[in-house]
Amino acid sequence: MESFLYQASIYLAAAVLAVPIAARLGLGSVLGYLAAGILIGPVLGLVGAETEDLQHFAEFGVVMMLFLIGLELEPRALWDMRHKLLGLGGAQIALSTLAMMGVAMAYNQSWSVSLAIGLTLALSSTAIVLQTLSEKGLIKTGGGRSVFSVLLTQDIAVIPILAFLPLLAVTVPVQITADGSIERDHNGDGHGGGHGEFSLSLVDGLPGWGVTLVTIGAVAAVVLAGIFLTRPVFRFIHAARLREMYTALALLIVVSISFLMMLVGLSPALGAFLAGVVLASSEFRHELETDLEPFKGLLLGLFFITVGAGINFIMLFDRWPALLSMAILVILLKGLVLYCLSVAFRIKGRDRWLFTLGLAQAGEFGFVLAAFSVGQGVIPIYVAETLLLVIALTMLISPLLFILYEVISRRMAESKGDVEADEIDDEGPVIIAGIGRFGQIVNRLLQGTGFNTVVLDHDMETIALMRRFGFKGFLGDPSRPDILHAAGIDTARILVVALDDPKAAISLVTYARKVRPDIHIIARAYDRVHVYNLYQAGADDIVREMFDASLRAGRYALENLGLSEYEAAEAEQLFYAHDRVAVRRLAELYDPNVPTSKNDEYVALARELEKDLEVSLSARGEVPKRA
Repeated sequence: MESFLYQASIYLAAAVLAVPIAARLGLGSVLGYLAAGILIGPVLGLVGAETEDLQHFAEFGVVMMLFLIGLELEPRALWDMRHKLLGLGGAQIALSTLAMMGVAMAYNQSWSVSLAIGLTLALSSTAIVLQTLSEKGLIKTGGGRSVFSVLLTQDIAVIPILAFLPLLAVTVPVQITADGSIERDHNGDGHGGGHGEFSLSLVDGLPGWGVTLVTIGAVAAVVLAGIFLTRPVFRFIHAARLREMYTALALLIVVSISFLMMLVGLSPALGAFLAGVVLASSEFRHELETDLEPFKGLLLGLFFITVGAGINFIMLFDRWPALLSMAILVILLKGLVLYCLSVAFRIKGRDRWLFTLGLAQAGEFGFVLAAFSVGQGVIPIYVAETLLLVIALTMLISPLLFILYEVISRRMAESKGDVEADEIDDEGPVIIAGIGRFGQIVNRLLQGTGFNTVVLDHDMETIALMRRFGFKGFLGDPSRPDILHAAGIDTARILVVALDDPKAAISLVTYARKVRPDIHIIARAYDRVHVYNLYQAGADDIVREMFDASLRAGRYALENLGLSEYEAAEAEQLFYAHDRVAVRRLAELYDPNVPTSKNDEYVALARELEKDLEVSLSARGEVPKRA
């Protein structure tokens, strides 16, 4: 017991220290877990041989992760994305696998080992890429959407890859005898219940047609149980009114389905993913996600820590030139494949470079597949050790690839932009920069009232869709001075800044105020800090994109809590008027060089204003006594 508690303390302390530091440095949690494993393993020697046993236990986190991925993918959503998933994502996996396989065979590896290496290196880092795209605001760009489609395809592809890899094993654990029955290798490594263990397999000794029927029956049982049994079971659990029972049920679903899949010789991950897709449209989906997410995160974190602890640093120091060359070769090969695909699928400009550089690294699933391949006897241990080091190096290089993308993106923006802008042959009193969800509502209101608008947007698909519905718009980057002057900034009365990019919005407002001190600028703000920056840049009216919608939702809540429609509307108007005054006063104290939480004057005024709001609402009788 003392040894267990000691080891648990070491692993948890390493994670708690290393992961937040890695996240603060922008390296992602996966690299943080790997660093934690390296620290307590090769560097300090605090853990040893038990990491291999822990790794087998932690691999169940992969099963949970695939179940949660399935919960996010409704069958209809998968069908709608079929072209990008099968086309762009499928082509990336296939071509990258073949390229890596060819290089591995050139290094005198057998075709089966080379194929396993190719499949392992073809996958990119979902954790690093998605986190970086979100942090840099690139997830909604055309390149970001293409990257997300490929990552989603890769996540789904892990399941058939896990099911396929055992077929590449040198020693085949399953054989078909002359009479057509299935015979397991009981003298192998225990996969078939060797060493005298009692086998619970449902397919041992069955003829081929019997194995097929049992396998189909097991899959059908998972689907039918997900459709017909989940609601009654959740209602039964709900009657107990014990929160921990929901967690127990969520774990039972994943564990039992994984066990059933193992009984029929299928991958537990495949069954978990299938169950997740079946339950994706269930009203209990969010409950399951909430209950399993901490277990998934901890188990996956533990898995990556064990991978880091098991890295052969003697090999890394002895062979670092060769290993670094291999890592760079992987990035170059994947980058070449991705660039060719971007050309074939007409991904242009900055989006092409985001797609190429964003996915060029190997990913965390590579650690899973490499460890799984060793366990199944597909690749030798010494090859797996090299593979793990190469994957880790490509992930460490990944932040540099995003920096390279930013350099290329800036140079392209400084030249002539991603696409040739339209010739603007219209003018009006209002220029609308950005025609997304926000800008299109403003445009429809103004045009419906009879005012002419000049609409600018740099996204070709958005402009094409707008024109299809009968609205006129021009393709061009509104932040470019030449485009802005062509749109009539010199004579327009109003400029509506509705750009998605907060930095671009501030830049546009600053420039417009400089060249036209008299123009009225209405700007869309992402949050309160963005409001302060736009205010300092010279915007006249600033609208937070979620503010009015949130006020309306709050009014509905007040009405359903017992206030009359008039009282709720009065509270809403009072809050609105107070907040406008508060934001203006706080904007005067805002310092962009000091975080708001560290600005003492700002914090003091914010607290004073919040108390004033409560007093004002209470004086009007809008705030009932708390229950």
